[in-house]
Amino acid sequence: MKIGVPQEVKVKEHRVAAAPATARMLVQAGHEVLVQAGAGLGSGYSDELYARCGARLVATAAEAWSADLVLKVKEPVPEEFGFLRPGLLLFTYLHLAANRPLTDALVRSGTTGLAYETVQLGRRLPLLEPMSEIAGRMSVVVGAYYLSKAQGGAGVLLGGVPGVLPGHVLIIGGGTAGINAGRVAAGIGAEVTILEVDLEQMRFLDISLHHEAHTLYSNEQNLLEMLPQVDLLIGAVLVPGAKAPRLIRREMLRVMKPGAVFVDIAIDQGGCAETSRPTTHEHPIYVEEDTLHYCVTNMPGAYARTATQALTNATTPYVLKLANLGFEEALRQIPELRPGLNTHAGAITNPAVAAAHNLLYHELKF
Repeated sequence: MKIGVPQEVKVKEHRVAAAPATARMLVQAGHEVLVQAGAGLGSGYSDELYARCGARLVATAAEAWSADLVLKVKEPVPEEFGFLRPGLLLFTYLHLAANRPLTDALVRSGTTGLAYETVQLGRRLPLLEPMSEIAGRMSVVVGAYYLSKAQGGAGVLLGGVPGVLPGHVLIIGGGTAGINAGRVAAGIGAEVTILEVDLEQMRFLDISLHHEAHTLYSNEQNLLEMLPQVDLLIGAVLVPGAKAPRLIRREMLRVMKPGAVFVDIAIDQGGCAETSRPTTHEHPIYVEEDTLHYCVTNMPGAYARTATQALTNATTPYVLKLANLGFEEALRQIPELRPGLNTHAGAITNPAVAAAHNLLYHELKF
């Protein structure tokens, strides 16, 4: 199979979808790997390294996109829609529930869109987890930074100092992103509360965080009672494949302290606040209701080396199966890949995506 790895073009996106180790394994398995020149530079991988691993360097995105299977990190942006076509298998993060133009483009083109974030193994999302881990840990780092007065925040040091109480971090959602945010926030000495609806998950959080973070059942009343105390609010809610629930209304922000910071990790799926809108690493924040909003849609791209290694550790086994078996046989043999299929042959094949846009869902027939 011919496998293409184009350079990412989303603003300040420095990750690459295939590390040199991935390229080497694919070549050793008998496949041809086309890597666009410069694709790995942002993650610290030179063109020469890819060449030594057996990949063929190509000069343009069009050449990389001409492959049978295209590997990306982030969803295609409008300037890449022209590369979509029938017979193409695209394996990347898609986040279609929050992106109607891309959904329409994939359906119109007949592209088979396989989304990392909806590959599901039991209750786990194995290809989303590594980026959720990074985004969760990063959310506290960036939140603490923007809480400084120099960045427009309230001037609160989350860990406090002797004689001064620590800041309060409230995390909505206790999944992979939420628990990683909780670990970092507790680690720097902040007062941490995690809102969660799953009682078993709350027990897990209580044990794994060694009582360094409090858990609270997630409902509107508890959220409203907590918000006036919060210095850093982190939105880490997730419904696989679906649009994020809007748990925070504009008027709720008005009870928060002026200069508080809100980091919305759920922004890839539309955001969990009425005031959330996508931002970039170039212009990461804006202010609504005296609250600084950080809503960058590719947070892990800021730590591209770590993120590329973590992502490709998870995706490479699936890429090898897709290349070795072909698309349909891989889906037959690997059940967790089936929910990852979002579009195929001009149809939407993920029920949550179809519901998000009020479009027809087509069940797989193979």
